[in-house]
Amino acid sequence: MACSATSTTLISSIAAAATATTTKSMAFPISKNITLPNSFFGTRKSFQSRVPRSISLTRGSHSRSTFVVKASSELPLVGNIAPDFEAEAVFDQEFINVKLSDYIGKKYVILFFYPLDFTFVCPTEITAFSDRHEEFEQINTEVLGVSIDSVFSHLAWVQTDRKSGGLGDLKYPLISDVTKSISKSYGVLIPDQGVALRGLFIIDKEGVIQHSTINNLAIGRSVDETKRTLQALQYVQENPDEVCPAGWKPGEKSMKPDPKLSKDYFAAI
Repeated sequence: MACSATSTTLISSIAAAATATTTKSMAFPISKNITLPNSFFGTRKSFQSRVPRSISLTRGSHSRSTFVVKASSELPLVGNIAPDFEAEAVFDQEFINVKLSDYIGKKYVILFFYPLDFTFVCPTEITAFSDRHEEFEQINTEVLGVSIDSVFSHLAWVQTDRKSGGLGDLKYPLISDVTKSISKSYGVLIPDQGVALRGLFIIDKEGVIQHSTINNLAIGRSVDETKRTLQALQYVQENPDEVCPAGWKPGEKSMKPDPKLSKDYFAAI
């Protein structure tokens, strides 16, 4: 009988505690703030949930407002210093080291990412930049290509004839990002596939990113448009009181960023 009484008392206590817990949880709404793992940021897949996931962005010790996550938490790269890196590369069929900051104060840089060696769209872009490398040299610019492949893969691809899907000799370095740290720092890495999107960045002589484009995997980029944008950037840096309208090319009329003075441009078109 004593055992029975004790069991009854214990069961009653558990039931009471459960009731109190249920009542308490019903009195307060479920929190909608969920801490997400770092691997979430930049992912291209959407999450389906009844509870919106939100985060508080921080940069240093300063907190930013909370919002529903839809994309990367990072600030835009354009207008900020380009993330520096040092990595192995293939150039002139040799292994070399490339450090981005070595170009600061000396040259503009076209930094472009591509998904993988020995693929399809990639060699058309890589060889197109190489074939016109001299044009970029003439406007004080270096071209750098980057993928997540090893330097050994880069070398094998360079040593493969173009007619067989290879690259042949290139006039600029191909950088190896086997750790994927460079692709990640520039916001072009696809986490679930482990390759980079077709990101392209124009970096000025001060090391600041002035332009970026990111294409999906199936869409190649234009050397003509890259060069035109670079020339527009160089023009406005040399003429800080002017801006370049749509499609501007060297020798064409620019514009004054002023309500009255801009009328000269609009009157002439």
